[in-house]
Amino acid sequence: TEEQRVLIVRQYRPAVERDTLELPSGLVDPGETPEAAARRELLEETGYQGGEWQVLGAMEPDTGRLANRIWTCVAKGVRPAENRPPEEGIEVLTWSLNELAQAMTEGRFSMALHVAAVMMAVLKGGLRLVPL
Repeated sequence: TEEQRVLIVRQYRPAVERDTLELPSGLVDPGETPEAAARRELLEETGYQGGEWQVLGAMEPDTGRLANRIWTCVAKGVRPAENRPPEEGIEVLTWSLNELAQAMTEGRFSMALHVAAVMMAVLKGGLRLVPL
């Protein structure tokens, strides 16, 4: 965000029968670029928009069973859009970078694909986490 906070979404996931803490995310629609999809999903899920965006690249989540790819983007300086509430069923949290690092080490932020996305952002210079 403009305040240097990370947007986290809390939502119920039926597969694990509990609320999870994740990054905003979603699918790339046919004909859509990864950045356009990320911007759309951020707005839909959190009600935030704008900022400076960097596409960090694609990763293959499970080549032993799946042929899909995930894309990672970093957006800096996003802000709430006027009259745009978060998607129903999603609670938006804003964490400091230290809170994100703490949640990762404690296992509260534990979706492997999203932990990998955070690490890719760190390695490519889009995010700076300090070891705890």
